[in-house]
Amino acid sequence: MRKVLPTEKFFIDGPVGPIEILRDTPEGAHGLAIIAHPHPLFGGTNTNKVAHTLARTLCGLGYCALRPNFRGVGGTAGTHDHGDGESDDLLAVIDWAQAQYGDGPLVLAGFSFGAFVQTRVAKRLAAAGRPAKRLVLVGTASGFIEGARTYDTEAVTPDTIVIHGNRDETVPLENVLAWAEPLQVPVVVVPGADHFFHTRLHILRDIIVRAWRE
Repeated sequence: MRKVLPTEKFFIDGPVGPIEILRDTPEGAHGLAIIAHPHPLFGGTNTNKVAHTLARTLCGLGYCALRPNFRGVGGTAGTHDHGDGESDDLLAVIDWAQAQYGDGPLVLAGFSFGAFVQTRVAKRLAAAGRPAKRLVLVGTASGFIEGARTYDTEAVTPDTIVIHGNRDETVPLENVLAWAEPLQVPVVVVPGADHFFHTRLHILRDIIVRAWRE
């Protein structure tokens, strides 16, 4: 296992003010991973356990992992913008990070609302001729979600790692299958897992690590 430096918190300038970021850096990092957290209006922050698991897993695979807080969360400026401003902020983080670390492989990872936002970021990067190496999407917000809104989640490439719990009480599994089917994107279903993968975070990690080795 790679040695990982202690988690650092810092700020960069974003489109509407400061963006607060947590950074996990492994020794010998060879790429960059941006991790997006769940919905800020429902308690989502960059310290969420799934977001943390994604960061540590990708860090172990050799990526410097950055976890920005979305608008209005922690020390990040602005107010919730339903994915529009959040996409702008993640692109600003990517621009800053690539200027700092160079143009190594870029991985986009997200959980729930964060996964939805990352599909938008990936589309904009691809349109600009600078596509991400891979996406990792967990509990992806897609379709109509009770108490929230309808998510028009963007198309992704077939090599995207999509993971969902069959007991997800927030985003029904059928929503994600309906989104993935026309894209011919496989969905890894974790039996017994709820939206937050309680007691199954180790399975989430193992799925990602196995996919990377393959």
